[in-house]
Amino acid sequence: MSNGHEKVEKNIGLMIVLITILVSVGGLVQIVPLFFMNSTTQPVEGLKPYSALQLAGRDIYVSEGCYLCHSQMIRPFRAETERYGHYSVAGEFIYDHPFQWGSKRTGPDLHRVGGRYSDEWHRAHLINPRAVVPESVMPGYPWLQEPLNEPLIEKKMRLLKDVYGHPYTEEEIQGAAKALEGKTGLDAMIAYLQNLGTTIKTVR
Repeated sequence: MSNGHEKVEKNIGLMIVLITILVSVGGLVQIVPLFFMNSTTQPVEGLKPYSALQLAGRDIYVSEGCYLCHSQMIRPFRAETERYGHYSVAGEFIYDHPFQWGSKRTGPDLHRVGGRYSDEWHRAHLINPRAVVPESVMPGYPWLQEPLNEPLIEKKMRLLKDVYGHPYTEEEIQGAAKALEGKTGLDAMIAYLQNLGTTIKTVR
């Protein structure tokens, strides 16, 4: 005589329904509470949205696929915090759309790279990584020395303000294009990298 478990295993339709219910309930129990926790929905103290130059640098970071080799998520393990610094917290990523956590580390995690090296080090590293890290397998990005071309920067900032609620002022938005005048892709990328993970250092 078959028991209930055997009946479920032999009835594919019933099994699909039960699995769907189980996954839905489990998902709701895990996910819904996060929307009511300040630590996951509010920025950490002192966090500011990206400036026009940093935002342009972030766009370059994404377009060049840097996230394919570098993560921006330090896990709360001793081996990681001793190497990279304080573990990442959700409130640091409030202004990241989409976030750049990544899932592969061909290169080191970059979440606490801000302020760790000088601007000149980053400049040399981005142009020719092996000039400063002989064993590096990272490609060079010499074309970033060309003048920055971001004609939509004001629209991007306004979109982030209107859709995601980023606290940009009207002055910041209207002055975005001027802030990028005379800048190169390297300037933008360096500004972005030098900002990564710096807020948490000022509050802990």
